[in-house]
Amino acid sequence: MAGELEAHELSPTVIDFRVVDGQIAMRIRMNLEAFAADLDLDAVVNTDTAAQAQRYDELRSLAPDVLEPQAQAFAEDWLQTIPVEAGEPLVLQLDEVEIEAVDDLELPRPTNLMVFAELPAGARMVQFHWPTGSGGLVLRQHDVEAPYTGYLLSGETTPLIPLSGGAQQTPLEAFVAYIPVGFDHILPKGLDHILFVLGLFFFSSRMRPLIWQVTAFTLAHTITLAMATLGWVEVSATVVEPLIAASITFVAIENIFVRRLHFWRPVVIFCFGLLHGLGFASVLGEFGLPSAQLVPALLGFNVGVELGQLTVIAIAFALVGYWFGKHPKYRGRVAIPASVTIAAIGAYWFVERTFL
Repeated sequence: MAGELEAHELSPTVIDFRVVDGQIAMRIRMNLEAFAADLDLDAVVNTDTAAQAQRYDELRSLAPDVLEPQAQAFAEDWLQTIPVEAGEPLVLQLDEVEIEAVDDLELPRPTNLMVFAELPAGARMVQFHWPTGSGGLVLRQHDVEAPYTGYLLSGETTPLIPLSGGAQQTPLEAFVAYIPVGFDHILPKGLDHILFVLGLFFFSSRMRPLIWQVTAFTLAHTITLAMATLGWVEVSATVVEPLIAASITFVAIENIFVRRLHFWRPVVIFCFGLLHGLGFASVLGEFGLPSAQLVPALLGFNVGVELGQLTVIAIAFALVGYWFGKHPKYRGRVAIPASVTIAAIGAYWFVERTFL
């Protein structure tokens, strides 16, 4: 799925690197405004709710030619905070800043930094450290056999990467590496998916209806996630995102008026799961999967998503279901008010994503 995130949503930084004439050359694709506004990209899910939201919006509203001098000054300082070693620390130097033109302020604006560093004589390995507070990083090596491709969370360090290639992840390594990527998309970043899962949870305090619903949802989003990632289907985010919001509202409203599991509810949830799978795929579309290990990485991402969903359900059960689920007034005092709240949020998102 080739969709775009909204401006208040954050995508991971992507670094593509290669060796050219004794130098390591990097193209860093990033949301520069988020870094320049000093957002904690580990904690911020939505820039609208961040303490630095005003500063972020001010930077985002600047035209590319106006932002460029500020971007260059920021980038030169920021690069010195990125530890990269090849036997000894490398001095990263900024060559060029390229701010992409995105006229719609509701969409993020990628900035590309062209960066280089002189390699020490005889350097054979390179290692990157991604600073705390920087969110996710996709790191990709080019122009070698069996190139390294990895996903780093903030505070993590890569293994030693041979500059001549050969550090390609094994299928197991790719599978394990993408589990936290999928989990992170649910907790803490997937508020819309969290609300949908909670909508399933508040339908009934009994386990059987929940299992039927979660099974239908999981099967459906697994199908479309795989199809979209493999390029077999493509749907615009402008279509998918409002429909995801509508699905949240529908499920929550149904909780209010329906007391037992009818055969058609899992069918409806299956259809909504197809939409959510396309939403998951948009995340992967922001940075892609390692082409040599596409299937293991996709499976790892999906496992991470499932673990995130199960964690949401477990937390809801521990906080609410265990203590109040069997109370005779649970539905009236807990499930229905919670569903009304979820429906209202979903309805607001639908209007926002469709008309605002």
